[in-house]
Parts: sequence; C-alpha cells; structure tokens
Amino acid sequence: MNYNILGNSNLDISEIAFGCMSLGNNAAENENLINQALDKGINFFDTADLYQHGENEVQLGRALKGRRSEAIIATKVGNQWRSDGSGWDWNPSPDYIRKAVDDSLRRLGTDYIDLYQLHGGTLEDPIDDIVATFEQLQNQGKIRYYGISSIRPNVIREYVKRSNISSVMMQYSLLDRRPEEEVFQLLEKNNIGVLARGSVAKGLLAGKPAEAYLNYSAEDVSKMAKVVAQFSEDKRTPAQTAICYVLGEPVVRAAVVGIRTLTQLEEAAGMPATTPLTSAERVLLGYELVANYYDQHR
Repeated sequence: MNYNILGNSNLDISEIAFGCMSLGNNAAENENLINQALDKGINFFDTADLYQHGENEVQLGRALKGRRSEAIIATKVGNQWRSDGSGWDWNPSPDYIRKAVDDSLRRLGTDYIDLYQLHGGTLEDPIDDIVATFEQLQNQGKIRYYGISSIRPNVIREYVKRSNISSVMMQYSLLDRRPEEEVFQLLEKNNIGVLARGSVAKGLLAGKPAEAYLNYSAEDVSKMAKVVAQFSEDKRTPAQTAICYVLGEPVVRAAVVGIRTLTQLEEAAGMPATTPLTSAERVLLGYELVANYYDQHR
C-alpha cells in the first residue's frame, strides 16, 4: 500500500481509505472486512455520527478493538438526528459539537479521534466559533486534527483563511472535475490535503448502467465509461482506472472508497499492484468530456 501525509498534519494515511458508510448491518462481516483491510495495509477509516444513527461508529470501534494503534479514524459532525428519527437537521453550534465528539468517542471506544470533520457547512454558520471549538478539542486531546467535508468553494475559502484545517473531503472523479478549476490549487498552496470521495461516480465508471450524472447526459456517461474500460484492458479493472485518475492529482492524499464486500476490498487494496496511468493516458481521459464547473456557492 502507498501512504501520504495528510496536509499539515503528521497523519500518514493509506492512499486507499475505507469508506465505512457502505458497511452493512452484519457485525461479524464488518469486523472481518475491517481487519482484512488493516492486514492489506489500509489504515484510514472514514465514518460519521450520521451514518446509521451512530451505529456505523459502533461497528468500526468494535472491529478495531485491540488494533486501535494501527488505524487512523476520521469521523464527522454537524448533522443532528431528530429525536423521533425522522431525519436530521444541520447543527454546527459549538455546544452541539462538544456534545457530539464525546458521543462519537464513546461509540468508537477510543479516547481520541485522529481527524474530526465538519460534515458540511454554510457561510451563515458561526465559522470562527466552530474553528475555536475544534481547536479547543485539539488542546484537550480529544481530536488530533480537524477538517471539513464540503464541495462549496465559498465555504472552503473561508476555512482556508480562518482555520488550520488539515483536509477537505470532496467529491472528485472523471465525471466530477469541478475541484480542478480552482479549489485544488488553493488547497495545494495552503498545504491542505484532499480526501476524494465518489471516484467511480456511484459505479457508473465501473460497469453500472449509464444514467445522467450532474450536468452529463446518460450518453456522455456511457462514452466516458467505455473509454475507462478501454484504458483498463489487461492492466486494471475499470474501477481501479477511475481511482488511478483521482490519485493522479497531487493534492489528493487518499481516495475514500466505499467497501462492503471482500471483492471490493481486494480490488481497492490491489491498487498499488496495478499498472499506473501514464501522464498521457491521464490527459487523454480528461479530454474525453468537457470538464464541469461549480455553478453554485462559488
């Protein structure tokens, strides 16, 4: 497995991150998957208090019992479940964050979180208070580093200016190249690492039947999927090719891959053994469709 330092932190994370949101409800299967991931060199596990009403954190914590020192745990905060379970509301208040971190620590069965991420964000949030709260949690030793999960350039810019975030998690793939316009350059300049999710675009780049995606038509998606498949022959799977493209961006420190089966784990963990994309291949893949741009929250 290949590893990268995440932004301004000292977290040495595997370039393939285990996206825990995809885990099912079978605790034994989840424990087996997570332990096999560790055995294969995947050390970065991303979850959130939102997933399965916190049960996702519980499952991860149980699976890592006895191996906590081998793992880097990232979780998220900001979406508060309603008491009746009917949905959630955005709540980035300092009081909620302070309560939520203790709840996450308890569910995870650990006394520290390696990377604590704001799970969204708007310009209307009390950004300075949020940042102060994260830094207070750092000083208390409850979290090691903090970041945000956002695809909003205007929000990302504010956190770059007003905080010491180590990372930004955002969607990025051959069907979503919006971060390439300016966000990647901004983050690279400020030594902030990108955690890329959605590398295979809901499976559309890995064999799932074509459908419209963002501003691309089903025909566009089909065209891109066919080219990905052509670049994959005898070298790697289409999913691996799509992930290779994402990891070819220097500021991307890890691709967060949803893993639910042993087959998916083998495919993701097998990335270092695949034939890398050449610079020319990456350019040709990027030329296949006109790159899209953010049209909101600019």
